[in-house]
Amino acid sequence: MGANNLSKAFGRIFAPREDWLAQAQPEEILEPELAIIDSHHHLWEAAGRYLLEDYLADLGSGHNVVATVVIESGSHQRTKGPVEFRPVGEVEFAARVAAQCETDLGIKTRVAAGIVGFADLTLGDRVEQVLAALIEAGAGRLRGIRHSAGWHDDPVIGNNHHGAGPGLYLRGDFRVGLARLTAVGLPLDALVYHPQHGDLIDLARSCPDATIIVNHTGMPLGYGPFAGRQQEVQAQWQATMPEIAACPNVVMKLGGMMMRLAAFDYHMAPGPVSSEQLAACWRPYIEPCIEWFGARRCMFESNFPVDKMGIGYGALWNAFKRIAATASFDEKAALFGGTARRVYSLD
Repeated sequence: MGANNLSKAFGRIFAPREDWLAQAQPEEILEPELAIIDSHHHLWEAAGRYLLEDYLADLGSGHNVVATVVIESGSHQRTKGPVEFRPVGEVEFAARVAAQCETDLGIKTRVAAGIVGFADLTLGDRVEQVLAALIEAGAGRLRGIRHSAGWHDDPVIGNNHHGAGPGLYLRGDFRVGLARLTAVGLPLDALVYHPQHGDLIDLARSCPDATIIVNHTGMPLGYGPFAGRQQEVQAQWQATMPEIAACPNVVMKLGGMMMRLAAFDYHMAPGPVSSEQLAACWRPYIEPCIEWFGARRCMFESNFPVDKMGIGYGALWNAFKRIAATASFDEKAALFGGTARRVYSLD
């Protein structure tokens, strides 16, 4: 990638480079018996094909992944019918994947045991019909809705794929839709960048009955206008995260920082980051989250195939295990599976 393109390289999804990933030094799988629920991954055609067989190949790295939660990405949508119902197609697709995994005795992991779809919550009360269609399409597996709000006025950052502008979580129509989501017993997967934490805090305080699952460690940014400002960004992130943690209805996903924090330059590096190196990059963000939220309100996520741009699946989970090495047995059980099982109501 040319030097003049580097300013826009982070914050964008590229197909993982398998030949580049193969340059990684082999790693022994740490604590291979530890049960894992991968609380956040995608299946899609865009930005490089990543479907069930591709994910199963990554699962073959040796970690004990017993179940997963598939998160919406805008893929496999219906091409006809009212726009607000088109995301139902992605849930239908994920439900077929889940059914295949349950009936194929050769697949040991319950992929898509939980499905998080998309519904436009700014529809307000009208979102109720969309939610009913999504629940039906999920065949008992729909476990939440993600409506991302990540936005920054600098186009280099790259905003959320739903196209919402600033202040989405402050809008009255969004909060009416969130009330409808809460009424059917489903959580919100929320995504904001670190300068937007105030919006998230306001949402959590104003909607105390809603369960809000924050994606990607609160999304600290480290590229574009934030490049070279790591200490400042970390200080800003640290100033607001305890306020988020003080909201008892908020749960945190740990991980997902490869393309936004930009602590490892996977565009220019000769090979992938090791688990030890990634643990050192992400520990200053993950360890405080565990302290502030507690293990029962934190869950690890792979964010594959997005984070596969910088690391393989086996090394990624090794990095998480290194970060959590001093946690107790019960804390590890929560971080690697228990929290996801409880919050997403997985059987």
